Amino acid sequence: MNLSFTKMNGAGNDFVVIDNRALDKNLSKEQIERLCDRHRGVGADGLLAVEPAESGADVKFRYYNADGGEAEMCGNGARCFGRYTARLLGGDRTFLTFETIAGTLKAELIGSDVCIDMSDPIDLEMNSPVESVAPVHNFNTGVPHAVVFVDDLENCDIVKNGAAIRYHDHYSPNGTNANFVGVLAPDHLAVRTYERGVEGETLACGTGITACALIHHLLTDSPSPIKIDVQGGDTLSIGFKAGPDQTFTKVTLTGPADFVFDGEITV
Repeated sequence: MNLSFTKMNGAGNDFVVIDNRALDKNLSKEQIERLCDRHRGVGADGLLAVEPAESGADVKFRYYNADGGEAEMCGNGARCFGRYTARLLGGDRTFLTFETIAGTLKAELIGSDVCIDMSDPIDLEMNSPVESVAPVHNFNTGVPHAVVFVDDLENCDIVKNGAAIRYHDHYSPNGTNANFVGVLAPDHLAVRTYERGVEGETLACGTGITACALIHHLLTDSPSPIKIDVQGGDTLSIGFKAGPDQTFTKVTLTGPADFVFDGEITV
């Protein structure tokens, strides 16, 4: 099968994006893994597929990690998905809605940036029993994330420490993503992320930096919005409304979403 695709990146987190509104592209786990392979395929952190919505949303958002496994959602992927879908549907669209496993999301195109209204986070766990280089906090911002604040982010061994958390029995059987955070200012963080499914460090993780910003607020009472520097070199913004009992609503993720190239590959 000849597969048309678009390569995109959101703050360095890169994706293969396909139009599957006709539901005629039934890619296997192995085919997705080959597409994401940086030596034998297109190369990406994951694959995004546009499919017909089953409710009142504009489209459905399907997200697959680089290992071919489907995940609930991806923040940087959602921004790329929003810009891609706006181009796909045509017109001067600045607002879109799409279904994900984690709930229905809204996207707003703002110049070169895309703002995603995230689902409300769940499963908060402060000071979990997991041992690492510093206390570990957990929050599910669409997918599960562990958050660790460190004094020396630049020299932190992200792969070693991230893998130890990702595969810890506490997160069995599905594992978690691991984020390591440096505080630059009360409203400004730097984050490095070990992503499950990629099994290594990525240049950015939207749901991960969202979890980091919200945990930072709980620890320091830093107000919204919070700026986040990621390894890809971009600075993103997390907005939120803090509620009672450590709850959050109106969580937003704003940052770039760029087209890289369009192509066709045989799968």
